[in-house]
Amino acid sequence: MDFVSPILEIVNRLWDCCDKRAVYIRQLPENLKSLRDEMEELKNVYKDVKKRVEDEQKLQKEIKHVVTGWIRSVESMEGEVNEMLTKGEEEIKKKCLGNCCTCCPRNCRASYELGKMVPKKINAVSQLCSKANNFQEVAAPLPTPPAIEVVAAPSPTLPVIELPLDNTVGLDSLSEEVWRCLQDDKVRTIGLYGMGGVGKTTLLKRINNEFLETSFEFDKVIWVVVSKPASVEKIQEMVLRQCDAPDNRWKGRSEDEKAKEIYNILKTRKFILLLDDIWEQLNLLKIGFPLNDQNMSKVIFTTRFLNVCEAMGAESIKVECLKFKDAFALFQSNVGEATFNSHPRIPKLAKIVVEECKGLPLALMIAGGAMKGKKTPQEWQKNIELLQSYPSKVPGMENDLFRVLALSYDNLSKPNVKSCFLYCSMFPEDWEISCKQLIELWIGEGFLGEWRHIHDARTNGEEIIEQLNASCLLESGQSEKHVKMHDVIRDMALWLACENGKKKNKCVIKEHGRWIEGHEIAEWKETQRMSLWDNSIEDSTEPPDFRNLETLLASGESMKSFPSQFFTHMSVIRVLDLSNSELMVLPAEIGNLKTLHYLNLSKTEIESLPMKLKNLTKLRCLILDDMEKLETIPSQLISSLSSLQLFSLYASIGCNGDWGFLLEELACLKHVSDISIPLRSVLHTQKSVDSHKLGRSIRRLSLQDCTGMTTMELSPYLQILQIWRCFDLADVKINLGRGQEFSKLSEVEIIRCPKLLHLTCLAFAPNLLSLRVEYCESMQDVITEDEEIGISEVEQCSDAFSVLTTLSLSYLSNLRSICGGALTFPSLREITVKHCPRLRKLTFDSNTNCLRKIEGEQHWWDGLDWEDQTIKQKLTQYFVPK
Repeated sequence: MDFVSPILEIVNRLWDCCDKRAVYIRQLPENLKSLRDEMEELKNVYKDVKKRVEDEQKLQKEIKHVVTGWIRSVESMEGEVNEMLTKGEEEIKKKCLGNCCTCCPRNCRASYELGKMVPKKINAVSQLCSKANNFQEVAAPLPTPPAIEVVAAPSPTLPVIELPLDNTVGLDSLSEEVWRCLQDDKVRTIGLYGMGGVGKTTLLKRINNEFLETSFEFDKVIWVVVSKPASVEKIQEMVLRQCDAPDNRWKGRSEDEKAKEIYNILKTRKFILLLDDIWEQLNLLKIGFPLNDQNMSKVIFTTRFLNVCEAMGAESIKVECLKFKDAFALFQSNVGEATFNSHPRIPKLAKIVVEECKGLPLALMIAGGAMKGKKTPQEWQKNIELLQSYPSKVPGMENDLFRVLALSYDNLSKPNVKSCFLYCSMFPEDWEISCKQLIELWIGEGFLGEWRHIHDARTNGEEIIEQLNASCLLESGQSEKHVKMHDVIRDMALWLACENGKKKNKCVIKEHGRWIEGHEIAEWKETQRMSLWDNSIEDSTEPPDFRNLETLLASGESMKSFPSQFFTHMSVIRVLDLSNSELMVLPAEIGNLKTLHYLNLSKTEIESLPMKLKNLTKLRCLILDDMEKLETIPSQLISSLSSLQLFSLYASIGCNGDWGFLLEELACLKHVSDISIPLRSVLHTQKSVDSHKLGRSIRRLSLQDCTGMTTMELSPYLQILQIWRCFDLADVKINLGRGQEFSKLSEVEIIRCPKLLHLTCLAFAPNLLSLRVEYCESMQDVITEDEEIGISEVEQCSDAFSVLTTLSLSYLSNLRSICGGALTFPSLREITVKHCPRLRKLTFDSNTNCLRKIEGEQHWWDGLDWEDQTIKQKLTQYFVPK
């Protein structure tokens, strides 16, 4: 019965092309010739009219609006016809026409659609030709000028040109926000920014077309597509044409002369300038735009970059991806009702596609177009699998989506910034990426170059994250310490990392707890970067060949061990991250990875480090955080790592939680400049203070159970401080010269220090972000007045607590005040107060605008004293009873 299917296919194709469709297809070559002839005739008429217009302009006559509109229509029509002729030639070249298969090409729909449109276009061209016959006169004389000689600005034509518009679903609230800004006299410039394909241009076109319904008292709406690279001259010419400036007033003139002409035309008019697709700051005055308080004109522009909005002094409005409901509606409109309703399972499968697109309009439209006409669940399922595994293979994704999004990547300033961006795709979908971990990985990879001190490299990494955020290539995570990558941006980044999809195994990412078989690993000889998330790996008789592997990230509960000799053939590996896994024993062959620069074993079940790690003489970063079972680090191991710059053992409580014996080894290392370590003895704590090398290098310090320690003097280089169960501690100090600041410190946590009286030294930590104090029963004031530091000096330290975002005070039975009314916490977002019965006053005022959560007991809140009841009324909405 195998012969039946081909026969049915031929019958279906014959049926599809019968009747009127066959006529349109058969007549396409002839109709294209007729269209070309009609357009040639129209162009001849256009030249005649244009010549008459230029002659009248030389006589200072005003061109009639109907003539100007006709000229623009012809110019637009010429572009449309040329595009249609090109498509027609392509269809004919496909040999869908002109041979024995004339009426049954394999896919005749495109030929039919084009064949149907061509006669309509012929008719439209013919009508434009006929309209020219009505132009008895193309201009009227200008009014007699007054006696005083002035330069008369040409009158505008229509105040706005209607633009073709895509579906604007989900843009209502943004449109309303833009119109509110237009009504605000204080807002002169509005910047619409967001990632590529998010709908910025569509929103700007919608704003443009809404001026057709309401002039909003603007005399002129000017639309300009800027793109990259921006050309002042081209922008000027587009503006002058839209303002109907006579050619002899600007053609062949310099940029300054054109700017002067634009200025004279617009200086007395209230105009709105719409600039689409700006990639860098534009000097509007250089172009000629008179933005002054007299004419109250406005500018709205679109860009992918927040810093462009800031540079142009714009009111910034971020265009976000669509919510699911709107995204689904947009996708459905592109799929078409006929396809969408062709099978009851398709709406459910459509939800999967929409979720994959994560609300990005351009991705939704392309995916919708790819699914159009697919009317069986099997076809949908096949395309969904393709979208999830190889998105670049979905029709339209590579050329129409990834290449558009990649323009933002191309615009990144330096090659290392591009490498940093692509690296973010190594994490799973929707992953909250730790900024700290990401920067440390970049350091290990060498993306941040060579730095004498790690904290300088960190600063560089933070700047790159800000740049990627401002370029909308990264998104903010749930906290300021994390970032995310939009799924479609991640797909684009992986496509770029694999050389535009040509080398799919150059970058391998496996997630979702898959079982990885030996034959898969055998295909990864050319892999440079590998990321395994919650996977298990099949053992094999032969060690895998990873001769090109530079990066291996392996994490997850399923990652308990590796096949024997898995790490044998990794001759160029730089980065090995095994953190957050269930690994219990570190494979011995890791000690042979002499090219390794970065090793992270945080949150693993490893109990001891092998002495063989001393061979890693190129290792720059060794991270051993939160290793609760780690008991043994061999003597002289750390001091053997001669290139070590970063050593972190934070929150690893093995070895009784005191790793102070490592201080001497760390102090001997020439390059180390970033140390995180827990200490449990007064002796080791004092050693960390007395050593100039350690004092400058320890960034995160955890002090626990330091019996007998009454005073703690902090290093000004400290960034994070944690003090737990130091029962004799009464004072925390910092040794600063007058006028100096404790500028590095960002987080402080003090718990169960019952004799601690205050933390006044923190008033000189201007960059403190988070403060948590619990079970310090002797503390009466967080910032207090004493003999050494008076409250007047604290008042003079205007930056104290100025960036603090989180404050938690619990079980402080004698606490009376936070800082005696001296400080107002302008950046505070969240405050928690529990079991602090004597704290009756909060020093908030009208400048406390960031606060969004106040947590505490209801009776405490009700009993607070307020100098200004309006402040209480303002903040009550944020109170959460506990």
